Amino acid sequence: MSFQAYLDAIEDKTGLTPRQLIEIAKSHGFDGTDVKAGEILAWLKEDYGLGRGHGMALVHVIKKGPQIDAKHVGSTGSHRDDSDTLWLDGQATKPQ
Repeated sequence: MSFQAYLDAIEDKTGLTPRQLIEIAKSHGFDGTDVKAGEILAWLKEDYGLGRGHGMALVHVIKKGPQIDAKHVGSTGSHRDDSDTLWLDGQATKPQ
C-alpha cells in the first residue's frame, strides 16, 4: 500500500482529512520533538480505531511533514507513490 493510500484510508475510516488530524495532534502536543511514536499510536487507536500501519503513516506526517523519501516515487515496491509530497487536504480536493 502506498503512503498516500494509507492516508486516504485513514480519511475513509475517520471522516477527517490528514491535515485535520495533524491539527488535532498538534493541539494535543503530539508534534513535540520529545513525543514518541507509541504515544501518538495509542491516541490514534483509542480515539479513531487506527492500527499500527495506518497510524505510522500519520505519525510520519505529524513529525516530519508531507515529504517522503524520493526512493519510493515511481518504484515498483509495495510502498511506491506517484509523488514525493503527500496530499493532506482530502481525497475530494486531490489534483488528478
